[in-house]
Amino acid sequence: MEPTERKKILKSVKKYAEENSFGDDIHGFKHVERVFDLCLGIGKNSGANLFILKIAALLHDIGRIREKESLNTNHAELSAKMALEFLTKNNYHFKKNEIDNIIHSIKAHSFSNNIKPNTLEAKILSDADKLDALGAMGLYRTIGYTINNKGELKTVIQHLEEKILELPKRMILEESKKIAQKRVEIIKTFYEQIKKEI
Repeated sequence: MEPTERKKILKSVKKYAEENSFGDDIHGFKHVERVFDLCLGIGKNSGANLFILKIAALLHDIGRIREKESLNTNHAELSAKMALEFLTKNNYHFKKNEIDNIIHSIKAHSFSNNIKPNTLEAKILSDADKLDALGAMGLYRTIGYTINNKGELKTVIQHLEEKILELPKRMILEESKKIAQKRVEIIKTFYEQIKKEI
């Protein structure tokens, strides 16, 4: 595939992803862009197929806008279904193994979907998505999500204990683990201080 064609495809995919994402910082397109940047950083250092990785990163959360109407379906499954329909409809001349990798990466990025990432690109996307739940941004997202859903401080603390502080253990790649260890310190500092103040 020619570089000009790849550029054209990425532009089209980005437009579709933005149109099918929320406008908020928490699970919206800004989150997608942060995950995209993390994927690129990790992907460049680990020899990933950056073109496939970029597409998977851009499309990994498009199913969130349909999640409420499909209550029993994980957003990663919805995202994968929408991505497959979009990529097939537009006839982008992907090889079958490339499409399979994109769809697998999207399905496997969500921990709650219980699919083990098997390709390098899937591992990177899974790690990058979790890394955005750590650090200052991750803390902001946790608090923002809780407030949006009418939760209280105890809900934030419970979410930090049960999920966020456990994320470094769920990283797959060594580079991701290093980034996670730095980012989790911000969460720990807040967690320890808020426990003293309540």
